[in-house]
Amino acid sequence: MKTSLDVLVLMACAPIAVYLRVGHSDAFGGILFYEYMAIAFAPKLLGLRLFNIHRQSWHNISTGDLKKLIYAISVAFLLTLLIQIIVRPYFVVPFGIPFIDASISLIALGGFRLAARGIAEDLVYRIQQASGNNKKVIIIGAGNAGTMIAREMLKFPENGMIPVAFLDDDINKQRKRFLDISVVGTSEDLEKTVEKYEADLVLTAIPSDPDAIRKIMKITSQHKIRHLALPRLSDIISGKISINQIRDVKVEDLLQRQTINLNLSEISNYLNDRTILVTGAGGSIGSEIVRQVIQFNPKKVILLGRGENSIFELEQELNKFYSDLTYESVITDVKDKASLAKVFKRYEPEIIFHAAAHKHVPLMENNPDQAILNNVLGTKNLVDLSLKYNVLRFVNISTDKAVNPSSIMGASKRLAEMVVEWGAQKAKNDIYFVSVRFGNVLGSRGSVIPIFKKQIASGGPVTVTSKEMTRYFMTIPEASQLVLQAGGMDNKSAVYVLDMGEPVKIYDLAKDLIQLSGLTPDKDIKIKITGNRPGEKLYEELLTAEEGTVSSKYQKIFVACKTETEIPDFESYLEDLIQTAKNGVEDELRDKIFEAIPTFTGNTTIV
Repeated sequence: MKTSLDVLVLMACAPIAVYLRVGHSDAFGGILFYEYMAIAFAPKLLGLRLFNIHRQSWHNISTGDLKKLIYAISVAFLLTLLIQIIVRPYFVVPFGIPFIDASISLIALGGFRLAARGIAEDLVYRIQQASGNNKKVIIIGAGNAGTMIAREMLKFPENGMIPVAFLDDDINKQRKRFLDISVVGTSEDLEKTVEKYEADLVLTAIPSDPDAIRKIMKITSQHKIRHLALPRLSDIISGKISINQIRDVKVEDLLQRQTINLNLSEISNYLNDRTILVTGAGGSIGSEIVRQVIQFNPKKVILLGRGENSIFELEQELNKFYSDLTYESVITDVKDKASLAKVFKRYEPEIIFHAAAHKHVPLMENNPDQAILNNVLGTKNLVDLSLKYNVLRFVNISTDKAVNPSSIMGASKRLAEMVVEWGAQKAKNDIYFVSVRFGNVLGSRGSVIPIFKKQIASGGPVTVTSKEMTRYFMTIPEASQLVLQAGGMDNKSAVYVLDMGEPVKIYDLAKDLIQLSGLTPDKDIKIKITGNRPGEKLYEELLTAEEGTVSSKYQKIFVACKTETEIPDFESYLEDLIQTAKNGVEDELRDKIFEAIPTFTGNTTIV
């Protein structure tokens, strides 16, 4: 049907072109029209066929489709001119006719398609408006992302969303219409716009600005409507965007700083074509390290973990999305040195990212022996084997809780840093052992955010230990990128620290999450103050007071100045510490920790 209409339009354009060129002369009523049709008809059909114009969807016409239409008409025009030159000795057709014909053919074919699209969009829009089940959407941001998602809402009415207004802070867009939807103000006008249009949903289609997001969230919370955000612009540009990909605003958007994106291009050399071992590979950080490592074309990745279910889930993801990756899965415990030795002997890893650890503060307070055996003995086993098998780089994942530790968990991670420093002192000059220290990781297993979300989903209360408790926060990708970046830096025994901005109050985080859920704190969901747990600090630190930092070649990464182990015979100390942990006498274990970490403020019997 559409092909027939195209042919009829092209046939109709030919006599119009002849008429516009020669007017009412006898040539118009005579042979000239038939001569021109004999020359032009076949090139026109060939142009349409060559660029598949007959397969275009008129009501979904795009700029790409219009470009193809231009190409098709241009090819037909050039072929017609060529034929004119060839047949000119036999009969003469003015050269102006094909030019006029091509112009009006393009206008006619393009016009019909644009008209069909406009009618279809208007019809859908009117059907949506007539339906009482559609959610009225205000889109903040009338740029490419905002108009793209608005067009998709209009295109797919079955999703039940109808854009009613744009808001944009660009003064040049004020009072303009995009897709027949008005820009009615700036983001400052959100509240009155929500009231005017009785909106059900606010959609943010601008880059995440923590302060702006907080204001938007406050307004949507007061009006009990949802606030959603588009995926990243890179996903939109790459064509991955769809209505189904609109996500709830995540707490990452509410960090009181911009998300850090480190430059990873320089680290490809040390990962490319290497065998890489990731411990704790099934965990939140370990699995993200695996995902980040993949982009640098490793020879093989060894997924080492103790929990078979988490490793199995990671395998399923890798098989689906990274089918070209060569990997091996190993189920073992870092405390089992004999089992680890078999792994090193069989796979000969060149780079190690050590993410396996016990990390829950209250649990480790009640099980201090397991904290030391897993976090310290496990790290020593890996360091010993890395030295034996000449591993090129060893990167240990540490935490801000290792600074002036008040908990067994924090102390065990500081001791693990010391083990890595000790390993660096024993390693050859071209082998690097480092630790990476960062704060709480948003969304990681067992972290505060998933706990809060579960509490909100069950109707509350949300439990916070203290209104004054603050923590440094970072995203899982930030943490993993830092680990990879640090692994490529040539500073033996260093402890690297990421600049994470200002710490965030946990109480404020809880309020924000409740508001994100469209609820009101202490009205719909109660916030309960429970008091500090054993070993927990009100404020975390990233460096000890005596350490200080020096800058690295990367703007957001710093190096702790003092990282050397101060115990003369550290290896003997470790043997005693591990044996004490195995004996299970808690007071003796805490005293032993205090010998190596004088700033440890956990309960000890030493006066």
